[in-house]
Formats: sequence, C-alpha cells, structure tokens
Amino acid sequence: MNVAIIQCDTVADEFAAEFGHYTDMIKRMFESAGIDLEYRIFDAQQAKYPHNLDAYDFYITTGSKAGAYQDMPWIEQLIRFVQRLDNQRKKLIGICFGHQIIAMARQGQVEKSPKGWGVGIANNRVIAHPKWMKEPADELNIIVSHQDQISRLEDDAQVIASSDFCPYFVVQWGDHFLSIQGHPEWLPDYSRTLMNHRRRILGDERVKTGLASLATKPDNALFTRWILDFVTS
Repeated sequence: MNVAIIQCDTVADEFAAEFGHYTDMIKRMFESAGIDLEYRIFDAQQAKYPHNLDAYDFYITTGSKAGAYQDMPWIEQLIRFVQRLDNQRKKLIGICFGHQIIAMARQGQVEKSPKGWGVGIANNRVIAHPKWMKEPADELNIIVSHQDQISRLEDDAQVIASSDFCPYFVVQWGDHFLSIQGHPEWLPDYSRTLMNHRRRILGDERVKTGLASLATKPDNALFTRWILDFVTS
C-alpha cells in the first residue's frame, strides 16, 4: 500500500537524533505492527502536496505545536487540502493536530481546554465498535501531549473513544476519515523526555502525574491495527 504522510511539524533538533522526526515515528509505528507500506512525505508548512490524490491508498497527518485555529496561510491551505480529500472520499488518518484539522475542515470547533494540558498516558473508554474494527476493545490507552481539543463536532461524526478529560478522543468522520487526539506513534521515552523538557510550561504536578501514567503500556499496536482495518474496509 502507498501512504502519503502530510508532515505538519518537525521534532526539535536536540531530540531528533535519538527519536527521529514525526515522519520516522509514523513509519516505525506501522513497522512495529508488522504493516509494510510505501511512504511519500509532503511538507504542509512548505505548501507541498500531492497532485494526484489517486496515487495513494491513504493519507496520514502528523502532529504539530501549531493550533488548528491559528490564522496562518499554511494551516488554511492544509484545511483546504483536507476538504479536497473529504470531497473525493479519500481515506485519511488524523493524529493530534491532524485530528483537530479535520474538525476545522468539517465545520467543527477547536479551542484550548479549560482543563489544561493532557500529558502522559490518556485512559479512554471505547464507546463504539464499528464493523471495520476487527479487534474490539473496551478501553484505549494512548500517549497524549495537547492543550487544544475539539470542542464541537458536526452531527454525522461518530465518537469511538472518549474520556472525561477529552470527550472526542477518537472520531470517525463518514466512512473515510478516522482521527485521534493522542499519539499512537510516540514511545514512552519520547513522552518522558518532552514532559521533562516542558516542566516550566506544564508545572511540576502535571509532569509528576504524567510521568507516573507511563507505567501503563500504551495501546499503540492495537490502534495501528485499527488504522489498517479502517483504510482497508
């Protein structure tokens, strides 16, 4: 299968040597789940997009430190690209920022959460089990790092996983978009490093709780298999 990775940010140089960039993490996510794909990377911040949408079996967007609601030309162009994918019913997987971009592209709303930062492992209830899901589960534990959240969905969006902290954690949009607020491509060591680096922003208590949560194993492989189930359904 051919996949187009829409790169929306890069990892800071001080961490990239050890952990790679977000595109590397996405490749590793699929490889760890035993899924063999062919990749092409397009840099959204440089306005690089594929001309032939039919050349790829599915698309996947990375996270970003930017806000999906920010008035920036590259974000506006990304939203228009997602709307093109939507109009042509192309399969798209949105991760974190990409999850929020889908909401913006489909007349939803994204804003900073009054609950503050979510970091570490987020524990979510799986509240819907669509037909494409070959391995149903009751819960989904995924690493997160976000302050923004989707605050309003369009009527035909289906919430698949939810928590009190983040009600719209995994969402299916029609039969061709699937997105997640978390980072199934991140490993605990990267989350730990980033939390410690951002301690002044996050606060000691939030970091302490986030670090302790990493004792729970993330369900990265399960969600990656869900991606495969979805894009091949």
